[in-house]
Amino acid sequence: MSAEREISQMTGESVARVLSERGYNASVIRMGRDLPARLLAARIDVVFNALHGRYGEDGCVQGLLEVMGIAYTGSGVLASAIGMNKIASKRVWQTFGLPTPEWRGVAAGETIGASFVLPAKLPLVVKPAAEGSSVGVSIVRERSKLPSTITKARAFGGEVLLERYVEGREVTVGILGTRALCAMEVVPEGEFHSFEVKYTPGKERFVLPAPLSKKAYDRVLELALEAHRATGAESYSRVDLRVDAHEAPFLIEINTLPGLTHLSYLPKMAAHVGITYSDLVETILDGASLKMKEAQSP
Repeated sequence: MSAEREISQMTGESVARVLSERGYNASVIRMGRDLPARLLAARIDVVFNALHGRYGEDGCVQGLLEVMGIAYTGSGVLASAIGMNKIASKRVWQTFGLPTPEWRGVAAGETIGASFVLPAKLPLVVKPAAEGSSVGVSIVRERSKLPSTITKARAFGGEVLLERYVEGREVTVGILGTRALCAMEVVPEGEFHSFEVKYTPGKERFVLPAPLSKKAYDRVLELALEAHRATGAESYSRVDLRVDAHEAPFLIEINTLPGLTHLSYLPKMAAHVGITYSDLVETILDGASLKMKEAQSP
């Protein structure tokens, strides 16, 4: 039920195949408004949440599963909601003193006129505040193109985020449990990681480990783990950063349900540190739980 439906299906099919091969009685349940009835009919014990984007990654499904008493993988309601909303994530990180590029939100009905104040000098990155997989993302280098670019991002609903574009390396860090696995540089074909680039084989090049000095590399791992904890994320995540020419890192976003397809970043980083895809999936499953504890009677 999101702009990332296709990627969710790819993740779900890959995960289900691994779990079946390992002897689990795995059922694939498609997301829809009738999800509660489907879960009840299938007598589900544990949900491996393979949904990306709205309803699945933003706390909605997590809240439903909490109410139904069905354990699930990934983060809980609050961390999922914060992680999905890039503006909320930035506010949390700034509260903890963690570095992120200068930014501002643009409300749904806000007019982009001559008096509109930019958060930083151009170029700026324009993106929907609550979408993933680079859906609706653009880089703006001329102020005259800002209104049309914001309109494009608004097509995905909600607020729009304007963020200073950090010239430098695109680096991502995989988190599993309480461990930052490694940092990987992602080099796109073209200016940035559009949806098409991310999900077309051969349009990205991966450098493992990311080519940084030891001091900068260690700081990137530390910062990613701090961002994960500050957001309240659990089990696993992927934290995306930009590292400038002086090797200063800046937090861009956290993915509390990163993709698990054959093109996804997290499995590549897990493999780099000796964790097979099958073991990664089973480790995530082992962390499934209900996050909300029922109050005890007085």
